[in-house]
Amino acid sequence: IGEIACRVIKTCKKMGIKTVAVHSDVDSSAVHVKVADEAVCVGPAPTSKSYLNMDAIMNAIKQTGAQAVHPGYGFLSENKEFAKRLAAEGVTFIGPDTHAIQAMGDKIESKLIAKAAKVNTIPGFDGVVKDAEEAVKIAGEIGYPVMIKASAGGGGKGMRIAWNDEETREGFRFSSQEALSSFGDDRLLIEKFIDNPRHIEIQVLADKHGDALWLNERECSIQRRNQKVVEEAPSTFLDPDTRRAMGEQAVSLANAVKYSSAGTVEFLVDSKKNFYFLEMNTRLQVEHPITECITGLDLVQQMIRIAKGYKLQHKQSDIPINGWAVESRVYAEDPYKSFGLPSIGRLSQYQEPLDLPNVRVDSGIQEGSDISIYYDPMISKLVTYGKTREEALKKMEDALDNYVIRGVTHNIPLLREIIVHPRFVSGDISTKFLPEVYPDGFKGHMLTAGERRELLATAAALYVAAQLRSQKFLGDLRVSVVPAESRQWELCVELDKGVHMLGVSRSGNNYTVEIDGEKVEVSGEWNLASALLPITINGKHRTLQCLLRTAAGEISLQYLGTSFKLRVLSNLAASLSKHMPEKVPEDTSSILRSPMPGSVVAVSVKPGDNVAEGQEICVIEAMKMQNSMTAAKTAKVKSVHCKAGDTVGEGDLLVELE
Repeated sequence: IGEIACRVIKTCKKMGIKTVAVHSDVDSSAVHVKVADEAVCVGPAPTSKSYLNMDAIMNAIKQTGAQAVHPGYGFLSENKEFAKRLAAEGVTFIGPDTHAIQAMGDKIESKLIAKAAKVNTIPGFDGVVKDAEEAVKIAGEIGYPVMIKASAGGGGKGMRIAWNDEETREGFRFSSQEALSSFGDDRLLIEKFIDNPRHIEIQVLADKHGDALWLNERECSIQRRNQKVVEEAPSTFLDPDTRRAMGEQAVSLANAVKYSSAGTVEFLVDSKKNFYFLEMNTRLQVEHPITECITGLDLVQQMIRIAKGYKLQHKQSDIPINGWAVESRVYAEDPYKSFGLPSIGRLSQYQEPLDLPNVRVDSGIQEGSDISIYYDPMISKLVTYGKTREEALKKMEDALDNYVIRGVTHNIPLLREIIVHPRFVSGDISTKFLPEVYPDGFKGHMLTAGERRELLATAAALYVAAQLRSQKFLGDLRVSVVPAESRQWELCVELDKGVHMLGVSRSGNNYTVEIDGEKVEVSGEWNLASALLPITINGKHRTLQCLLRTAAGEISLQYLGTSFKLRVLSNLAASLSKHMPEKVPEDTSSILRSPMPGSVVAVSVKPGDNVAEGQEICVIEAMKMQNSMTAAKTAKVKSVHCKAGDTVGEGDLLVELE
């Protein structure tokens, strides 16, 4: 969470400005607290009592004598009340003035202003929707599909897509509840949902003297649940004319609200390069580093200069597009559950791939940090830069392979697959990319026959290297009179229910593995203590990670981003293992377990009720998102193990069916 605070502090240090970090009590040892010059605790863990607690933050400002506040993103960054209170105290808000925040923060007003400023807008209903029935009426007039969204919203919270009247009613109910708990404002609006669009945004920078620039675009189409996953700058889709047209409209909108500071105008772009204004974010965006990479500007520094009242140092013609930058958002999420449900835990081992050239990692955590249920589960933003898109993507592959994260489930398998997917590489993407490419959900990397051999050979070589090491004692053999080291091993390796017989021979650090008549040459340092395993397979350089190695021969390897479980046994052990009994998996259709940690908002069944397949049983809120849990089959409720207000962990039993 402190990621943006660390980012701002970095620039402040460069400019010689002293910093004060605010934090909640659970964040008292967070990285942003350590790197700031001073730190003030503003309350307990829940955001409403700490990071959204204006009184406590105002007190911290008075107590430390701070002259300016950089709100980062999220929390109070787009809150006009907060900006007003700062202005009343004579403290500078590093961002636009309250008028612009108010005008652009309200999605209804912003649309009207955009229309007046000759900016292309999406057809929809200009006004607040009163109730579910009115929502159904308006949806009928605009024509399905429609998007129901919170007027004060952002970050994918309080948004639902409806394809018919019933979904409109349900979407209205969920969106207003989510909007109320996320923003304290349950007003909703409805607009036409543009099918299969790209999400492209323009970065603008304006000073207090009426000058404004556009700093090119960012392509943010790869999303799940309306939240961005991979972003790049520039976009493969825009030609210079479309780019200029979008940039000029973004600047005219900024001028219309007398905007100053850095801001982002988001557009939906359809397949014919028609673009429509979506919203304006009156703050620094999460994905600002990719714009910094290709323009060479430090956006935080520009924001601080503008807030102090300086004029812009650049003209529009000075803004270049140099090279290509890609950003992957690394989250503590399980990508195998609907592209990423939050996971919590402590980072038992954490190593950023900063030794690679042209790699930038913006993070607010370190080894030993806790990822908690109170805040966003983002671990870091991994940015790579290259002269061409191809180079930037190749660097991203290497960076993801060299990124060590242990202790929490993370989404590197998904990121690594997106980066090399033929559709992504060719630039054929839309906001529907993930559901279209993985219609049955993400299943990890599918191995080709050659890759399967590489993986089996690596596991076998690793097993032998470990065996040889365990025979040594301080570099010498444990027993003085030992027969000469064997050079040949016969092994049995299991992977995905498939059993493979392998022959391994060794000379020094080089292993030759024979699998089904094919030879694979594997060589490397075989440092068994290191988290990374850089090896050469048949002349190709690869970086794998060994996640687990047990005495029973189980080896987990992270290969091409995905974690694979293998079992390596000597032929004797393999022949005996068939006598071991197997564990019977539990019947998951008759029990409902929590898929993630969170709190129970509502339980809609009681013991003895009959439920239909797909019927809502309870609602769980995690990381500010509400998730509806449904019955997997038609049955009678046997017992209910949770009630509204309970905190549950991942895998906790909620409801049993008969």
